[in-house]
Amino acid sequence: MLIHPWDAALDAGEWRDWLATIDRFGVLAVNNVDPAQAPLVLPTHFTLAGEELLFHLARPNPVWPHLEAAVEVRLAVTGDYAYIPSYWRAKAGGPDEDGVPTSYYSSIQFVCRPTIVDEPHAKVDILRTQLGDLQPEGGHAAVSVDEDPYGRMLSGIRGVRLAIVRVEAKFKYDDANPVEHRQRVVGYLEERDRGLDGAAAVQQRRRLSVIGDWRTNRQ
Repeated sequence: MLIHPWDAALDAGEWRDWLATIDRFGVLAVNNVDPAQAPLVLPTHFTLAGEELLFHLARPNPVWPHLEAAVEVRLAVTGDYAYIPSYWRAKAGGPDEDGVPTSYYSSIQFVCRPTIVDEPHAKVDILRTQLGDLQPEGGHAAVSVDEDPYGRMLSGIRGVRLAIVRVEAKFKYDDANPVEHRQRVVGYLEERDRGLDGAAAVQQRRRLSVIGDWRTNRQ
């Protein structure tokens, strides 16, 4: 993922804070054991636990031989995105049609080393951690090797632990452009208000308040 200096996360706290506010739902990319075939790409919920990502997949999933062979995999999560039309980005004093369109988005990509988990108690640990993260209000049966419904279903899943090797985090909101331009686009996003426009406006406003004029403050 291309990350310009003005798109980069300010620190690890920024991407961790953003991840905590959204559904932990991403796309796992795994190299195919046959290099002539396309990589495997799997949508999945996941949980960040310390320096690991945890999730589980169904045993019939075709990914297993590829994941077992993988030294590194990548899991990507993207959100707060919006299409920015050309006429929103015209240079000051120039015609609207001379603007260049772009996309705004927040994205985190985790490069990880995978471990597959088959031991029943270890799978229970993953399920408990995920339920605590994704369903903190409770409302579910006890998760135990010896109790239904989860006990009888454990054989149908395999757990995955991804040890994080590095994190690539990007917040693409025109931070290299003048303050007035970014403020104007915030207004356009809030006025259009479709899809994730509101969320993208919040991110742009947040970055603007922290970064200010990037070209001046980078010195």
